[in-house]
Amino acid sequence: MKTRWLAATLTMSLAAVGAAHAQSNYPERPIRLVVPYAPGGSADIAARLVADEWAKALGGTIVIENKGGAGGNIGVDAVAKSSADGYTIGLQTVSLTINPALFARMPYDTQKDLAPIGMVASSQHVLVVNNNLPAKDLKSLLAMLKAEPGKYTYGSAGPGSTFHMAAELFKSVANVPIEHIPYRGGGPALMDTIAGQVNMSFPVLSAAQQQVQAGKLRAIGVTGPKRSPLMPNVPTIAEAGLPDYAFETWFMVFAPAGTPQPVIAKLNTALNTALNAPALKARMVREGFDPMPTTPDAARARLAKEMPLWAKLIKERGITAE
Repeated sequence: MKTRWLAATLTMSLAAVGAAHAQSNYPERPIRLVVPYAPGGSADIAARLVADEWAKALGGTIVIENKGGAGGNIGVDAVAKSSADGYTIGLQTVSLTINPALFARMPYDTQKDLAPIGMVASSQHVLVVNNNLPAKDLKSLLAMLKAEPGKYTYGSAGPGSTFHMAAELFKSVANVPIEHIPYRGGGPALMDTIAGQVNMSFPVLSAAQQQVQAGKLRAIGVTGPKRSPLMPNVPTIAEAGLPDYAFETWFMVFAPAGTPQPVIAKLNTALNTALNAPALKARMVREGFDPMPTTPDAARARLAKEMPLWAKLIKERGITAE
């Protein structure tokens, strides 16, 4: 009996030493970073901007895998169900806090099945209107919307997209009715805003920048809490007349729940080193991103804070993923 006890104790000790060794030498092979959307979108761009500098700070290799579908749920679920060893991680947007209230059934639990590593960045959207619309600023636009309720339309990248949620939050705060016209992606919605098929939309600011500068669209206000260097002359929606409005798309990286804390800490430290690198910071700002180095605890707190806020809005406005 004593011999078996000693053997079991020795086995457990060797396993613990092996695990500690693996964590101290992490990463020993390439890390897979799952982006739950198709290439070319804002999440994919954010991941590709940061991956090389992050890998350099980590002393390893990060390989991006695009795994889209179901508003990002398929890719996030793949990460949640992966081995909790730090070699499969994910990057998702604010949809991490939106989707649980948007979808009737979720394949994973955001707060229980994921271990936040840290925030990556935030980016703004911008309220743009077709040039034929008489409104030149937010106050005149709100007056039009209230004078003829139900007449005006906005395009989005689809139900539950950040374009959609930015607009629905705007409608809620401003108390104005605007009909939602969903599209299969932000590009078609933006093009139809230019063409006048819809009156307005809330595209990602970086995607709309060239169209606004070319005079094809009129920018009414950016959605974030401060003006953007990409459109410094465009006020925030808050300063233009809706002080309670603010919307940003943010990007968070995470691992499966149960990933060892030393691995999470190493990933977070390297990520923040990358985000603070002057060259990467400057490049991200040029692309419309504000770097957001944080701790894992701060990222987790953001999830906990925002999930009930979106759940409330989605329930009030009857929004579904269909």
